[in-house]
Amino acid sequence: MVPTSSVCRVAALAGLLVVATAGGVRADDATTPAPRIRPIDAAGVLDAVRSSGARVALVNVWATWCEPCREEMPDLLRLRRELASTGFRLILVSGDFVDQHDEAVRFLGGLGVDFDSFIKNEDDMAFIDGLGSSWSGALPASFLYDAGGTLIDFWEGKRDYDALRSRLLRALETDEEENRP
Repeated sequence: MVPTSSVCRVAALAGLLVVATAGGVRADDATTPAPRIRPIDAAGVLDAVRSSGARVALVNVWATWCEPCREEMPDLLRLRRELASTGFRLILVSGDFVDQHDEAVRFLGGLGVDFDSFIKNEDDMAFIDGLGSSWSGALPASFLYDAGGTLIDFWEGKRDYDALRSRLLRALETDEEENRP
């Protein structure tokens, strides 16, 4: 069980959430190109996983107002860089409302994200149910898929670098074992 202090609830499930600004983000840094964030629904996320060409794809659903999400993001990006040559792909999906698109762009841009990402554009419950029946709607939420687009692991709440790395390496090793002749 994940302690509630390390988990944020999706806005539809907790309407009293206050949207935080993207404090600490280098929004005015002209050397960091703004990442492209496209609207997506749950079916689109699953299509992105299947078309990624990755051996293992991690979908991380996060939000700018979710402090654990913001704290976890640098570790996710570090792992993306470190494991790029292994067939790992990170797919980021903002759980912010579509009208908070610019805040999500500023946050990711401030972290140097230079790859396409997504922002949820469907009803919260439809999105939650579309990604996984065991997902409570807590953020951050991470869905780990194999090369065929099959969900192989899921967790809610922030994980540190070592815990994330361990899960990703285990998934990559399993994929390698399954694909041996």
